[in-house]
Amino acid sequence: MTTAVVRALGALAHDAVHPPTDVEGSCTCPAPAVLADRADGTVVRSGPVVAKAHAPDTDTTALAARLALAASPALTGILLPPVPRGAGHDADATVHGRSVTLWPHGEPVDPADPDAAPWEEAAVLLARLHRTAPPTPPEGMAAFPAMRGPAKAALAVARMHAARPDDPDTVPVREAWRRLPGWARDEDIAPSHRSRFLCHGDLHLGQLVRHPAPHGPWLLIDVDDMGLGDPAWDLARPAAWYAAGLLPPDVWLRFLDAYRAAGGPAVPADGDPWPDLDVPARTLTVQTAALAFAKSAAEGRTPDEVEQMMIDACARIASLLHELAAEHSS
Repeated sequence: MTTAVVRALGALAHDAVHPPTDVEGSCTCPAPAVLADRADGTVVRSGPVVAKAHAPDTDTTALAARLALAASPALTGILLPPVPRGAGHDADATVHGRSVTLWPHGEPVDPADPDAAPWEEAAVLLARLHRTAPPTPPEGMAAFPAMRGPAKAALAVARMHAARPDDPDTVPVREAWRRLPGWARDEDIAPSHRSRFLCHGDLHLGQLVRHPAPHGPWLLIDVDDMGLGDPAWDLARPAAWYAAGLLPPDVWLRFLDAYRAAGGPAVPADGDPWPDLDVPARTLTVQTAALAFAKSAAEGRTPDEVEQMMIDACARIASLLHELAAEHSS
């Protein structure tokens, strides 16, 4: 992050609230606040508007298609819509060569109150998203963009390789990754019957906000990874956390039951959901463990307790898959 990028984002968000016709000096807004600063995006808030600078390598055509989807009436009440074009800002703004989008500010999930986490609300929003008919591709695109979940998993593993080359501690993660099918590693196309649904692509509790803040309904945010794909991917992170022991069984069942009750197509309406969840959940386990190794290396520390739980889960996955392979070959 640079001060220049933050200052520019704050100015764009501020100008969306205060048109240029406002009398100079009449503004009483607090200083812009940095909400997030990661490799895939810098987010700055000014009053009721949030400005996001997307990753430098963002596909601008795909981003435009995803923005149009977020603004579509078909997704009203599911996705937070962007600040409308013409509302006092340049809709095609860039900052230091990075695409910028503007969004209403919403009240995020309170990390200090895990018991109030909106798992059921998230499940219902996902089911509604997955049941929404895929949009017509925008002009100039052969198809609506694919969901970027597998691509993000591959990037996480690449970060681990770069941060800890030849580190023997990463062997279980590498082995669990190697045994995933090609489509989950972003090396192939997913089976057609599982790749035609509209998906969020990066579902976690940080992707929900209340809007209007602070007591409005919950909505999904962050369209960067949205696209057509396997809807089970959007259930994979909580499934992986449950399998690793990070998410209590009752919370997982509340989430799963709410999704099923809302008609979500990722898993059968009853019975065992794991045949459909297994590959995405294993992939998210590997992704999380790989990021744990990469981040801990960058910070000069060993993985913390939660990170180690996901790494240990990869070891169990790799061991189980090895045993199954041995049984099938005997």
